[in-house]
Amino acid sequence: MKTNNTKRILFVGYNFSPELTGIGKYSGEMMHWLAEKGHECTVLTSYPYYPYWKIQKPYRKNRFWYKKEVTNFESGGKLRVIRCPMYVPNKPSGLKRMLLDCTFSLSAFLVSIPLLCCKKYSRVITVAPSFQIGLLGVFYKKLKGAIHIHHIQDMQIEAAQDLGMIKSPKLLKTLYGIEKYIYKHTDIISSISDGMIEKIERKALKPISFFPNWTDTNTFYPIENSKDYKKNWGFKSSDFIVLYSGAIGEKQGLDAILTSAKNLVDHQHLQFIICGTGPYKEVLKEKAKNMNLNNVHFMPLQPKGKFNKFLNIADIHLVIQKEKASDLVMPSKLTTILSVGGLALITANPNSSLHRVVSKHNMGILVAPENQEALDTGILIGLGEVDNQDIKQAARNYAEKYLAIDTVMQNFNKKITAEQKRQVLQFVD
Repeated sequence: MKTNNTKRILFVGYNFSPELTGIGKYSGEMMHWLAEKGHECTVLTSYPYYPYWKIQKPYRKNRFWYKKEVTNFESGGKLRVIRCPMYVPNKPSGLKRMLLDCTFSLSAFLVSIPLLCCKKYSRVITVAPSFQIGLLGVFYKKLKGAIHIHHIQDMQIEAAQDLGMIKSPKLLKTLYGIEKYIYKHTDIISSISDGMIEKIERKALKPISFFPNWTDTNTFYPIENSKDYKKNWGFKSSDFIVLYSGAIGEKQGLDAILTSAKNLVDHQHLQFIICGTGPYKEVLKEKAKNMNLNNVHFMPLQPKGKFNKFLNIADIHLVIQKEKASDLVMPSKLTTILSVGGLALITANPNSSLHRVVSKHNMGILVAPENQEALDTGILIGLGEVDNQDIKQAARNYAEKYLAIDTVMQNFNKKITAEQKRQVLQFVD
């Protein structure tokens, strides 16, 4: 049954469920959670494509037009999803990603026009990337008087600039100008890490709220005697497994995994798994073949029903990023690793927020990014006879205390249902 605190909420973002990884996972879980609590939610999103970079079945035949999906909940809440057509490149580059962003923004804008004639949405949530989606939130806010919440999962412009994907000073100036306009006309801006919040605050000149990515601590949890499950994936129980599971793109610097596999080949029980998909996967497979690496195994994304057991077979979980991206993107994969009580080997700069929080709570092994010797040494530390049970327990404790989805979303729900126009969201001390 609906209460006085339930709201009509409009969400705009091109990553959404049923995408299993990355931003789509969190956006989908967020809106399902809100609808289950009785809110009437409408989502403007794309057809699922990530991390494969192609529209997934069974959505392909409808991908050139709009498609509506409606789910009703016992609470009285409703989730209406409107999927918008957009350009999806098979091999993403800087220019092609910009085209993806622009086609979705136009597509979502066209379908939002009829919504202006419907009953008002009191809240509009936009998620970056793409940063320019925030313009749609500002547009709706100005015309209908809604409270606009702009959530930043990835500092897209900085990442593109630092990684050399956008080099034109004029284009960068234009993009930062658009971003500044969005910040100025947004009621609440939130992000997922202390480091990102500090950088955004310097640009936005207003307080930025902490809204962390979460994990389902009931679905993902430590399993005793997990070595017994290694044979389910073709390994021996005595094998020591180093796992990278996530998107396989250029910004992660995953070539270092292949080099580690080569450098540590004398450790016969050491096996490396690269699990997932992405535009860089075939490149890595070809490199591994040329390097004659028999200790590296490429696997597809694992089904959700098997994913907890799969994560538990890993003795080390790799969280790898390039140095320039290490404080612009908080790795979403880390939350699930912490939830299963995994031993995470994390590349992070000492002055980054990621380094600070992992060090403070002693919940992972930290090594310098883009430093092959440091990565190899970190793997050997995990492989050694030193008992890492304290780190694993600290990881699980942190997930239960700070990252449980109900804890994070209950606070978020409380804030967005409040009537005050301007607030600061604060979820975790």
